[in-house]
Amino acid sequence: MRVLITGAGGQLGTDLTSVFESAGDTVTALDRAGLDITDVDAVDSAIQTTSPDVVIHSAAFTAVDACETKTEHAWSVNTTGSWNVARACDTYDAQMVYVSTDYVFDGSLGRPYTEFDPTCPVSMYGRTKEAGEQKVRDSLPQHYIVRTSWVHGAAGGNFAKTMLRLGRERDAVQVVDDQCGSPTFTDDLAAQIRRLTQTDAYGTYHLTNTGHCTWFEFAKLIFELADVTVDLTPTDTASFGAPAPRPAYSVLDNLMSRQIGLPAMPAWEDSLARLIERIA
Repeated sequence: MRVLITGAGGQLGTDLTSVFESAGDTVTALDRAGLDITDVDAVDSAIQTTSPDVVIHSAAFTAVDACETKTEHAWSVNTTGSWNVARACDTYDAQMVYVSTDYVFDGSLGRPYTEFDPTCPVSMYGRTKEAGEQKVRDSLPQHYIVRTSWVHGAAGGNFAKTMLRLGRERDAVQVVDDQCGSPTFTDDLAAQIRRLTQTDAYGTYHLTNTGHCTWFEFAKLIFELADVTVDLTPTDTASFGAPAPRPAYSVLDNLMSRQIGLPAMPAWEDSLARLIERIA
């Protein structure tokens, strides 16, 4: 299988490249310098030249707070850039995986979200990613939209790495305890995405590690696994004062992946232990 990966320099893109190459696929891995997805001609040329069977579109502007002020850039990358990729895939007969987010939901449902629950993003990041979903659906029949959450990998920056750094620099750390989600690890997610591309079951999927926690509970286990001693205390979202609103409960039910027979992804605690072993 010929595969083109956008955003290949990020934490998910790195593991996508590894997983597809390990499976024997022919991979073209393009980071931000290799492909500007906001340049429609560059996107068209890249897909025409490489003639992929599938494009894994993991490139995105994921700085949630920065999206609130850099709105034009967020729309350009997350929405128009994704539209550029979808239209080129349609022109050159390629499948597309669009990596989306739990932030397309407002977090008020009170139970895990299925793929059939209505979206209602509360942040600019969520709105631009939801609009990207719409553009992909409108432009390309052979698409897989993959919503995931709280992504962590050995490459790039993430919450786990930040906690390890703060735990070693400070005596005390405060972490919000009123947001709940499913930490998802890029090696597991990349493998599940490849399994999905082996089907022709196009549509929208939630792909996350099994289980859920709050950010405080997540931090607590990070410190325990890394054997870091720090005074960890909970706080709330309002006190933390982040510029962008976050969904309070954005746990995703992986309903459709079960329906098509994909195996459940590992428990987040087990995958976190594996990640800490790699990075700590």
